Amino acid sequence: MKIKKLKLYFSLFRITFYISAFTFGGGYIVIPMMRKYFVNDLKLISEQELLDMAAIAQSTPGAIAVNIAVLVGYHISGITGAIISCIGTILPPLLILSIISFFYKAFRDNRIISAILKGMEAGVAATIVDLVIDMGQGILKEKNWLLTLMTPVAFLASFIFNINVLVIIISCSILCFAQTYMKSRQGGIEGE
Repeated sequence: MKIKKLKLYFSLFRITFYISAFTFGGGYIVIPMMRKYFVNDLKLISEQELLDMAAIAQSTPGAIAVNIAVLVGYHISGITGAIISCIGTILPPLLILSIISFFYKAFRDNRIISAILKGMEAGVAATIVDLVIDMGQGILKEKNWLLTLMTPVAFLASFIFNINVLVIIISCSILCFAQTYMKSRQGGIEGE
C-alpha cells in the first residue's frame, strides 16, 4: 500500500516536472499536456474534470500552470499530491531561470537562441488553437445554445467593439448563473 502511494507521488512529480520543463508559452499549453498524461495515458481524471480544473485554475490568482497542477495533484492524491505537483511544476522554471540569469549577457545577444524562441512561438500558437478547437467541440456536444453562442459573441465584443474583458466575463457569468438557476427550478440540472 505504501509503495503504491510512493509510486503515485513519484509519477505526479515526474509528470508535472516534465510538463513544466518542456512546455513554453504559458499556462494554456499545460492543459493539452495534462490531458495527454492524466486523462489519456494514466486515466486518473476525466476530460470533464480536467476542463473544470482548467476553468478554476484560470479564475484563481497565480500562474495557471501551477494552479492546474495543484488541482490535479489534489484530485489524485489529496494535499500531499497537491504539494508534490506544485513542487514538480515550479522547479523547472526556477532552475532554468537560475541558469539563464547566470549567463544573461551571453543569451541576450545570441541570434540562435532568439531564433529558437521565435520558432517556439509558432508551436505555442498551434497548441493553443488545438486546445480552443477541443474545448469548443466539448461545448458543442453539450447542445447548449447559450454556451455555443457565448464564445463568438464574447470574441466580437472584445475585438470588434473593444468592450472591456472584465465586463464580458461578468456578463457571461451572470448569463450562465441565470441559465443554471432556471434549469434547477425547472427540474434539476443534469449530472446532479
